Amino acid sequence: MDVMTARMLTVGFDLDMTLIDSRPGIRACYEALAARTGVYIDADLAITRLGPPLADELAHWFPAAEIPATADLYREMYPAIAIAATPAMPGAPEAIAAVRAAGGRAIVVTAKYEPNAKLHLEHLGIEPDVVVGDLWAEAKADALREHGASVYVGDHTGDVRGARTAQAYSVAVATGPCDERELREAGADVVLADLTAFPQWLTGHTA
Repeated sequence: MDVMTARMLTVGFDLDMTLIDSRPGIRACYEALAARTGVYIDADLAITRLGPPLADELAHWFPAAEIPATADLYREMYPAIAIAATPAMPGAPEAIAAVRAAGGRAIVVTAKYEPNAKLHLEHLGIEPDVVVGDLWAEAKADALREHGASVYVGDHTGDVRGARTAQAYSVAVATGPCDERELREAGADVVLADLTAFPQWLTGHTA
């Protein structure tokens, strides 16, 4: 990382339930997976605990030995089922634009399979500078440090832990499975109701 990158404002964002409302697409994909495999999956329950890696959710429904192959099948099915069904969260494009307006870079660091994360962003016309997938919780700090992120925005306590591990300012949005109390107790520096409040927060933060 060069000195210019280190000095530039870089803001990281989580994807699921932070930038995108992935519940409709993931629900449909789990239903299709259940039909394909013959294994019962409570898709309505699964979408209440989005954030952790896919394997963590599959472990509730499949024997450990079957999880790698089932995860591969899910990821293969995902683009045709989930991408078009997934809208942006309110304020998501504007949040990215606010970082750019402040002269900064916006990166996405997510636990989602990276090719599918990129498909979501492309479909919605959201264009971050960097997308890094397959990282969860504390492991997100690796990418945040590599790209010099001083702020990380996410909806899960795992995102807060990733920000803290990277020594980045933790901005939490209460739009996912974790409520404001949980996010604050996990160590979030600030909790916003949703991303529509982010541009104003960023203006004050950079000032």
